[in-house]
Amino acid sequence: MADTWATLGADGADGVDFHLELTGSGSGSGSGSGVRKGLTDALREAVRSGRLAPGTRLPSSRSLAADLGIARNTVADAYADLVAEGWLTARQGSGTSVAERTVVRPVPEAAPRSRREQGLPAYSLVPGSPDLASFPRTAWLKSARRALTAAPYDALGYGDPRGRPELRAALAGYLSRARGVRADPDRIVICSGISDGLTLLGAVLRARGLRSLAVESYGLDVHWNLLHRSGLRTTPLPFDELGTRPGDLAGLRAVLLTPAHQFPMGVPLHPDRRAAVVDWARRTGGLILEDDYDGEFRYDRQPVGALQGLDPDRVVYLGTASKSLAPGLRLGWLVLPTSLAAEVASLKGGGGWSTGALDQLTLAEFITSGAYDRHVRAARLRYRRRRDALVAALAARAPAVHATGIAAGLHAVLQLPAGTEQSVVRAAAWQGLSLEGLSRYRHPDAVPDSLDALVVGYGTPPDHAWSGALDALCRTLP
Repeated sequence: MADTWATLGADGADGVDFHLELTGSGSGSGSGSGVRKGLTDALREAVRSGRLAPGTRLPSSRSLAADLGIARNTVADAYADLVAEGWLTARQGSGTSVAERTVVRPVPEAAPRSRREQGLPAYSLVPGSPDLASFPRTAWLKSARRALTAAPYDALGYGDPRGRPELRAALAGYLSRARGVRADPDRIVICSGISDGLTLLGAVLRARGLRSLAVESYGLDVHWNLLHRSGLRTTPLPFDELGTRPGDLAGLRAVLLTPAHQFPMGVPLHPDRRAAVVDWARRTGGLILEDDYDGEFRYDRQPVGALQGLDPDRVVYLGTASKSLAPGLRLGWLVLPTSLAAEVASLKGGGGWSTGALDQLTLAEFITSGAYDRHVRAARLRYRRRRDALVAALAARAPAVHATGIAAGLHAVLQLPAGTEQSVVRAAAWQGLSLEGLSRYRHPDAVPDSLDALVVGYGTPPDHAWSGALDALCRTLP
C-alpha cells in the first residue's frame, strides 16, 4: 500500500492532519494481515516518536477506516494490538487514546562556551562588515509593517526581474541626491549584493566577447574569482599615492574600480585620473564598473560623488546595503547604461536569480520615510568616534604606526615597519584578535611591493567589544 494521509481526531472533529506511512501489501481489498501490520507499525512509530502525544484521542475505527479506504475490522484489530502492547488505551464510552507514559526529556544543553573556549578569536577587526549589533531593528520593523500593509497583491508574485518598482524608484531618488548618480528606475536592477551583481555583469560581458577585465592591484579575491568563473581574466593596474593608475588600460575593454574609497588602501581616485578613465571609456567604447561599497561614510573631507555621474552611458554603478545596514539583507543594485540594462535584466530573469520582494518593499519604505538617512547619519557619527579613538590610541601607545585612508569608510590601513606584517598578524592571534594584513588583498599578478601594513575594520566590532578589540590591537603593534 502506498503512503496514505489520514485525518486523526475524534471522528474528524479535531481536524488534525497527520501523515501515516502504510507499508503493508494487502490484496487490494483494504484488509488482510499486510495492511493490518502496516497500520499497526505506522501508529506505533507515531506514538514512539512523539508525533502523537500522550492523551491524544484517536478517531473511531469506522472514521479512520473510511479515511484510509480499508476495512473497519483491520483498524479495530490494529488498535487492539497496540492496546495490548501498552501504546494505546481503550475505555468504554471514551474511545481510543494514546497511553500516558514517561517522556524522556532531552539532555539540557551545556552552557554556551566563550569564543576563546571554542578556539575562536575573542575580537575581530577584519574589514568588510558594519557593526551588526547596531542594525535599526525597530525602525526596520516599522517600515516592514507599513510596506506589507500597502503592498499590492502582485508584489507576492514572481514580478519584474529588475526588482520591485517601488525600490527602484526610491533608489533613483536617493542615489541622485546622496551620491550624484544619474539614475532612471528603468535602468536599475536589484540584486543580492555586489557579488551577485558582478556575476551578472561577468556573464553578460563574456557573452559579448570579452576575455579580460582590468582590476585594481589591491582588492577582494572573492570578486576576482567571480569574474574568473565567468571566463574573464583579471589584469591588475598599478597603484600609487593618487590611486589606481589608468594609463595601462590600452587594449582592454572594461575595468572594475572603487574610485570613491579604494579598497583597501582607502584613498579616493585623484580627479585627474577620474577624468582620464572616463575619457578612456569614451574613446574606446570601454566600460567602467564602479563599486561604491561604502560611499555614505565620510568624515574629514567633502563627499566624493559617484564616477557614474560623469558618464552614465559608460559606467555601471554597483551599490549595496551591506555596509550601511547589514550584509544579511542581501540587497544590492546595479545602475546600468541603456545599452546593458535589457541584457542584464533578461539574464537575471532567465536564470531565476531573485531577491525577496518583501525586503525590497521594506527598504523602499525605509528610504522614502527618511529612516535610511537618519540611520546613516547616526552610524556616521558612531564610526567617526571609533576612528578617532583608534587614531588617539595609536598616538599614545604605538606612535611608530601611522594610520592612512581614514577620511572615509569603515577601515584604516596601519603602516608597519618593513618585514613585520606577518609577525604582527600572528601576535594578534595570540591576543585573541582576528586581523588581516595588506598582503591578503594584493592581486596575485600585481607587481610585488615592500609595503607592510594592517587593514583594520573598526566598524566591525559591536559597541561592547570595541574597547577590548582596540586594546588587543595596541598590545600587538610594534
